[in-house]
Amino acid sequence: MTDIVAVWDVTLSDGIHKIEFEHGSTSGKRVIYVDGKEEIRKEWMFSLVGKEHFYIGAAKTKASICILSGKGYVFKYILEIEGKNFRKYGEFVDDGTETHFSVGNHDCYIKAVSSGKRREGIIHTLIVDNREIPEIP
Repeated sequence: MTDIVAVWDVTLSDGIHKIEFEHGSTSGKRVIYVDGKEEIRKEWMFSLVGKEHFYIGAAKTKASICILSGKGYVFKYILEIEGKNFRKYGEFVDDGTETHFSVGNHDCYIKAVSSGKRREGIIHTLIVDNREIPEIP
């Protein structure tokens, strides 16, 4: 029986990589899979919290998973890529969604809003370092 507690899809220059993290909340066991291949396995860790470092993809991009404790036996898992927090989910905002990501040292997000017109559909806008990138005609 596996204890997969978190899964992330990470887009890098060499493609999309699937990161899976297995954490035994009583034994402290930690297993990291990258694209289905076991990269790290640690059994019977005395500390249930901490940080595990590993590499992703052909470019050996540095990554780590931070294990934080909450109240009781609740844990929070944070994936960091090149030292920055990685979020793979869309965040709902008043007028649509925002999907946040980083490219190098640049903070980016794609904002998706309804055009209000059936034939136009959803309008996507790219924002890099809080500046809207104009659409190329």
